[in-house]
Amino acid sequence: MKQSILGLYYEEFEVGKTIHHSISKTIFESDNNLFSLLTMNHHPVHTNLDYAQKNEHGKILVVGTLVFSIVVGMTVPDISGKAIANLGYEDIKHLTPVFLNDTLYARTEIIDKRESASKKDRGIIYVETVGYNQKGDDVISFKRKVLIKKKAYEK
Repeated sequence: MKQSILGLYYEEFEVGKTIHHSISKTIFESDNNLFSLLTMNHHPVHTNLDYAQKNEHGKILVVGTLVFSIVVGMTVPDISGKAIANLGYEDIKHLTPVFLNDTLYARTEIIDKRESASKKDRGIIYVETVGYNQKGDDVISFKRKVLIKKKAYEK
């Protein structure tokens, strides 16, 4: 039996490379309802079918921060599985609406990397992730910096 590997070490990231994440997720009504309740987002466009049908898209929209959270989670096995910390997220863009029963996929491009200035056992990768739906439409994009362990220093 082969042991699963969670994440890559700093040395294994290649600038310019794109990783197509193998995990995907269909957003169910229960996902959206629970997330709305947990995060106190009770806007009726997310929870009230009658209200949503009378508005621009004519159906319930998935909460944008749920889309963001799911897409981040889909990247963990490849991007941040060996992370010491996520240092920051930036330039988050909701590109097109996500609806109930849409399926999300993701890809991440390695934009840059640099060694830590203060500790030689780690480095920082800078990536851009794009989440897209079953039709291939990009629905969200964001950039982040992740502090990653170096393999040479793994205990």
